[in-house]
Amino acid sequence: MASAAGAATCEVLTAYRSLLRAAKKAFTGDKQMVQGASAEIRKKFEENRGVKSEDEIKKLLGMAEEGSQFLATMVVQAELNESGNYELKPDKEHAGKTLEIPCNESLQGEGTK
Repeated sequence: MASAAGAATCEVLTAYRSLLRAAKKAFTGDKQMVQGASAEIRKKFEENRGVKSEDEIKKLLGMAEEGSQFLATMVVQAELNESGNYELKPDKEHAGKTLEIPCNESLQGEGTK
């Protein structure tokens, strides 16, 4: 039974690290977002530290995998270019995905709140 618990711990650590890597890559260059995402990921894992049910652990690991995939394929940082517009630079992981691109006005409004 101890080996099953050890395997589950290894899977949890792998999922945790995967989420952290995905957040770091998705928010490259935005220190505040990387720190915020990392803190939220840690908080969620800490909230579920005491889960013992195999089914619940599998469900949570599935959610972590979905989160990593979402960050890797659906989140693209927009950067302000010289002309004052925001520019997206999607990576190859984003190919074939549908991205919702906000207008400049909504992006500019976000920073003034």
